[in-house]
Amino acid sequence: MRWLLLFCLLLLPCAAMAASVQATLDRNDVHLGETVTLNLRIDGTMNANTPDLSALDRDFEVLGTSTNSSLNIVNGQQTAELIIGVALRPKHTGDLQIPSLSVAGNQTQPLTLHVGAPDASASANASKHVFVEVTPSSNHAYVGQQLLYTVRLFFDLNLNSGSLADPHVDGAELRKLGNDADYQAMRNGRRYQVIERRYALTPQRAGSLTIPSIEFQGEAVEPGNPNDPGGFFNPGGLFGNTTPVTANSPEAKIDVQAPPANWGKTAWLPARSLTLSLEGLPSDDKITVGQPLNLRMRVEAQGVPGDALPELSLPPIDGATVYPDQPSTTTRDDGEWLTGRRERNFAIFPQHAGTLTIPEITLTWFDVQSGQKRVATLPAHTLTVAAAAPGAAPAVAASAPQPAPSTASSVAAASMVANATSTAVATPWRWIALGSLVLWLISMLAFAWWYRSKRSRGTHPPARRAEPADTTRALRQAFLEAARGNDSPVQARCLLAWARSERPELRNLGEVAEALASSEQRAAIEQLQREHYAGVRTAQRIDLAAVFAKGFAWRQAKAAETDSPLPPLYPFKLD
Repeated sequence: MRWLLLFCLLLLPCAAMAASVQATLDRNDVHLGETVTLNLRIDGTMNANTPDLSALDRDFEVLGTSTNSSLNIVNGQQTAELIIGVALRPKHTGDLQIPSLSVAGNQTQPLTLHVGAPDASASANASKHVFVEVTPSSNHAYVGQQLLYTVRLFFDLNLNSGSLADPHVDGAELRKLGNDADYQAMRNGRRYQVIERRYALTPQRAGSLTIPSIEFQGEAVEPGNPNDPGGFFNPGGLFGNTTPVTANSPEAKIDVQAPPANWGKTAWLPARSLTLSLEGLPSDDKITVGQPLNLRMRVEAQGVPGDALPELSLPPIDGATVYPDQPSTTTRDDGEWLTGRRERNFAIFPQHAGTLTIPEITLTWFDVQSGQKRVATLPAHTLTVAAAAPGAAPAVAASAPQPAPSTASSVAAASMVANATSTAVATPWRWIALGSLVLWLISMLAFAWWYRSKRSRGTHPPARRAEPADTTRALRQAFLEAARGNDSPVQARCLLAWARSERPELRNLGEVAEALASSEQRAAIEQLQREHYAGVRTAQRIDLAAVFAKGFAWRQAKAAETDSPLPPLYPFKLD
């Protein structure tokens, strides 16, 4: 018991260290007189003490703190989070440092806040109780370059209700970023409450872009006089009355430039940063004929939405067939910039032993921060391809679904040659018990019949063994039955099983297609592989049953060719 208690005490510091802490500011650039919120995010706990904030007293006035906790349970996994918000007001201008703070047994990273002089534009709104300001991050941009467009609503009275319209710009795309920020700011000695809203603004064409004025409409509450007996809700009453208030922002103009004249024919892609990666290459650079090599290509760029990134594909690869999966696209934002990501998986099937080289892949993009043309590069990669083991079963791409065959005859035929596995369907115990009873009765009747027959006529001669022709005929019939359906995995397995019954040296459908003399049958196999591995279905499908109704049209040995008739799918040149 003593050792167990000691072990638990040793685990306590580890449990305390499990919580991770992150410090962020809701804004990194403010004017003197404005407030800013320091958010301390603690993952792994819902309870933590407010840290010692005395280190902030030199440069900031601490106005107060607030906490917000959450607990999420997803798939049985529990995640807790606690956010401590600290409202700060800078005491002077400059680059102010927020030092590392000790929170829940961890240290936060230091932060820097730029505090500028009081806003010079305040004089125009000095006498207003409500006004709206708009600020683009730059007055110059390229076509397709994301800008940060900030809208701020200032008010120093009590608002009962209100609505602030979103900007609508002809010739540009706008997306709202994050949640609204709420803070205080000083303008000409008057303190305002501020609601800040941010947008990603992306010009779509060159020229002068005008962002129209947006309007705020609301109702302000005028406090009543408690000593006035005029009525609770009448003007001057206890609860006062409301007055409509409106405010309009000024227009904003942005000069949008076309791509540089020397850009060339490459697709225009402006971004703040960009990375291109390829995952899944084997560490030993060795693969096997007929076995799929599954790769994932990813491009990620800041300042570009995911749907604006180029399509991904692989270059032509000698000695291999490429099957691309459906691409996936995501876009996230950090409250300031969009970050787009596009991913795509590829299944590469080597066709013969030797070496296989994935060519160099390049993507040209324009760095809007430096104004320079840049190229992201994936270097060429050479792999060693080993021959498939004799008698090895053909592989199926890892990303391809493998549903069970639709008919019992298809399952039996395919398993005789291709060793295809089928998934057993769970059966309720009642049916299992009933089936067992029926089988027992049948076995008893069969034994009684055999015993009587043996006594009257003697033992029957042994049954004739199935000839290879019978096996081929059964496999052919299984494929023709599958061909009448729409289950491409079953059709592919049955077709390969039938072909191997006639030519056992064939290991996959690619080799079957190479051995065929009929271009129509090769085209049918190509369509079947597209449907099976890439999930691509054509509007007019080839009738597999009709094409193979008379059997395989094999090439003569002297006419055999070494090059695969299947062209690589989706040849890709990003440049």
